[in-house]
Amino acid sequence: MDVTSDSPWTGSGLEPLSGRVLEYLVGRPSADRLAVADAVHASPEETARALEALEDALLVIRVDARPPRWKAVPPRSSLGPLLARKRGELARTELYMERLHEIYDAASGSQTHFVEAVEDGGEVAARYVHLLKSSSHEVLHLAKPPYVTGPADGPAHADAGQAAVRDGVRLRSVYETDGLTDTVSLETALRGTVGGGRLRLSAHVPIKLVLFDATTALLPLHSDRPSTGSLVVRSPALVHALVALFETIWEHATPATLESRQDSPVPRQDRETAQIDERTREILSLMATGMKDDAIARVLNVSRRTVQKHVSEAGSVLGARTRFQIALLAAERGWLRQGART
Repeated sequence: MDVTSDSPWTGSGLEPLSGRVLEYLVGRPSADRLAVADAVHASPEETARALEALEDALLVIRVDARPPRWKAVPPRSSLGPLLARKRGELARTELYMERLHEIYDAASGSQTHFVEAVEDGGEVAARYVHLLKSSSHEVLHLAKPPYVTGPADGPAHADAGQAAVRDGVRLRSVYETDGLTDTVSLETALRGTVGGGRLRLSAHVPIKLVLFDATTALLPLHSDRPSTGSLVVRSPALVHALVALFETIWEHATPATLESRQDSPVPRQDRETAQIDERTREILSLMATGMKDDAIARVLNVSRRTVQKHVSEAGSVLGARTRFQIALLAAERGWLRQGART
């Protein structure tokens, strides 16, 4: 049985070889050094050092014999005191951490860091990258204009999808459609979907926001001046409320992916017929969020005239004259993609 960083021995303080030796000995009455070395695929010298370490930890005993044999002590009685010592060491480390935090608070002039104002742009960028790389579960992102440029643009613009996140971390972003004013901003937003992230669009996003593992939030100090600094929020109550806000916006936003902008591999003549229904569904779904024709054209990589043509044809089929009527009737018929709302 191999002992890896994910094994139960990681927190015990035992070396990997010592762990393998102990696992071998608990399954038999006793064994000499050479038998143990052969079983764990180690040299006799390495095995001897592992046995001595286990003896010092009171996990094995030496049986008088010729040659000497080794026997495991009942694990419940031997490992219990060892783990108790480790828990004590961890408790002392946690106490020291709290003392260090008190020193940190005193140096920064703050008594609590439930809500912290960070005004330096470089520090904002550093905090953002640190929080992103430290996330182990999910990152949630709300983006809207005005955007800033430079290293501090992560929480204010589209960089939640650009900076590296750990494998297995989910990324969900909602972008305000008014912010997609050019191809660059659209591609930046869509880039976050390449690694498995999910993107939705909304006609109105109330605030710029990034949430990390539902424990920490990053948002601008001033909504109209994102370059002036950010708030780092760790208050559980506030973060919980911000997560609820994100989920509400996410529920009412419209999905968007890179796939919707790619051409079909079928011939051009057949493509127009094959995709007409799906293309109309995409256009109507985006229109229902409040997007203008130019913005819809950028998102789907089609011309403004194509958007207007599909909307007009849908209006004729539905017997509707206004965009509102078209969106309303399309929703009633189930033509809109899931997530779109009128």
